Order: sequence, then structure tokens, then C-alpha cells
Amino acid sequence: MPVARTEALTKIYGDTAQPVYALNNVNLTVNEGEFLAIMGPSGSGKSTLMYMLGGLDHPTSGKVWLSNHDLSQLNDDALSQLRRTELGFVFQFFNLIPVLPVRDNVALPLILGGTSRAEALNRADDALTKVGLKDRVSHRPAELSGGQQQRVALARALVTNPALIMGDEPTGNLDSRASDEVVQLLRRTADEWGRTVIIVTHDPRIAAYTDRIVFLKDGQIVDENTLKGQGNAEQIREQLGKIAIAN
Repeated sequence: MPVARTEALTKIYGDTAQPVYALNNVNLTVNEGEFLAIMGPSGSGKSTLMYMLGGLDHPTSGKVWLSNHDLSQLNDDALSQLRRTELGFVFQFFNLIPVLPVRDNVALPLILGGTSRAEALNRADDALTKVGLKDRVSHRPAELSGGQQQRVALARALVTNPALIMGDEPTGNLDSRASDEVVQLLRRTADEWGRTVIIVTHDPRIAAYTDRIVFLKDGQIVDENTLKGQGNAEQIREQLGKIAIAN
């Protein structure tokens, strides 16, 4: 069952005389429980596609469906509500609030959505236990390593029980050990906790953990690999190189 889907998705910047196609007629279906990586050269449209799927930007033409909702039919308030309930975001630079303890950072999306503080904190504790940080709930972000901060960000993304977790270079600011810890948790997010996961990554080693890779170039899907979590980083690196130099 599709969790996210695009149809002829196109995003153009600039004027009609010199249009720049960030996305050009992209058709993509992401199924329930799938772990998908989006890869491609710099400027290929990876982040633009992520933002479109998350309802953070509007297409020039085409459609995006998220959990059977046509995003083009939703106003800003409805989009915000959908993002709060159906999406969890994990960004490269964590985006944690420095003055709040870890527990409060994770509980914040629930509190903003109207959940009582007591229930929100209980659910935050559960999410932090999932990512292996139950002994850090009272720490502030500056007291944690980068990998631990990203695990807090993942707990925050999970706490609302969304259908889809989206990560924009979620390991891009981490060393290799912390990167492995985070991507293994993302793998568990799909396998054990039943969430669909989409990440943008430049790292073939991280992409090798996923079920499928979609390769973009010049705003179009130009290739695809089905991995089922059994990918080979060197082969992915070689394929990226071929895509980058292809006409």
C-alpha cells in the first residue's frame, strides 16, 4: 500500500524564458514499511523531492499524495496538521532546542498538537527508550554527542507515531560509528516499528542499508536499485559515478 506517491511532479525555478527544472516529471511510489534512499549528484533535485513529499514546498505542476491525501487540495493549516500527525523529520543538524532537556525536546511535537504534558512526557520516554537513550532524558543537547543528538531527533520524529519518517542527510554531520548507529535505528524503524522511511543521502555505505535506491539527475529519476537491505556500498558508489558522468 502506498504511503507517498508523486505523479508527473515538476518544480521550476526562474522565469519562463530561462526555466530551471529542479524536478521534471517525477513519478514515484513509496510503499508502507519501505526504507528508500534518494541519491544523485549535487543539484539533481534530491532535497527538492524530499521537501515536496513532506509538503514543505509546492510543485509547479503534478501531484503529491501522502497517506491518500492530495497535498494540492490542502490549505496551510491542513498541511501543518498532516505534517504533525503523519510525518516525522530528521535533519542533518538535529534542530534540537538547546535550553530544553532531551525529554522535553522529544515531547514538544505532542504538546504543540494538544497532548497533555504528562502524556507527552511519558510517550517521549518510550521513544527515547527505543533509540537507546532512556538514561539521558534529563540531559540537554550540548551534553550529548552528535550521534546521541541525532538519536534524540529520531525519537522526536517517532513520538507522534507517524506513517512516514523523512531524513535529509541524517548522517551527514556524524562520524562513521555514529552514522552506523543512526542508520541501523532507521532500519529498525522500518522493520520492527512498521514505519516507512525515506532518506536523502550522498553516502553509498548508508544507502546500502535501504530496501531501494532511486537515483536522480537533472531533476529526473534515471535509475533504481532494489536492495532489500543487502546492498553493496562499492557497487552503489560505482553506479553513482556512472550517473554523474553520463550525458
